[in-house]
Amino acid sequence: MKSIQELEAIRQKTLETINLRREQTGTRVVVGMATCGIAAGARPVLTAFMDEVAKRNLQGVAVAQTGCIGVCRLEPIGEIYMPGEDKVTYLKVTPDMVGRIVTEHVVGDNPVVEYTIGYYEAKNK
Repeated sequence: MKSIQELEAIRQKTLETINLRREQTGTRVVVGMATCGIAAGARPVLTAFMDEVAKRNLQGVAVAQTGCIGVCRLEPIGEIYMPGEDKVTYLKVTPDMVGRIVTEHVVGDNPVVEYTIGYYEAKNK
C-alpha cells in the first residue's frame, strides 16, 4: 500500500500531465493504439517512447495514446506535436526507431524525415 504522500505525488504528476495535454504548451508524443495499431506492434512502441522520455528525464514532454489515426496499413503510427509547429507523423514505427526520433526530433527539433508520412508518400508515388 502506498502512503498518502506517495499517492499525492502520483496525483500531482498525473494532473501535470493532463494539464500539459489540455494546455498544449509542451511537446506531445501520441501513438495510435486502436486494434490495428496494437496488432501491428504499437504497444512496444508506446512503451519505448515512455521509457525514452523517462530515461532522459525530459520535462514538458507527454506521451499519450489515441485511437485509430486512419491509415491502418501504415501502423504503428506515432505523431509528434510541438508548440508552434506542424504535427509530424511517423509511420511503421518500431521500438528501435524511437531513440532516434526522441534524440533528433523531440530533443533536437529536427524531424527524422525518412520515417515520416511525407517521405513515405513521395517514395511510393
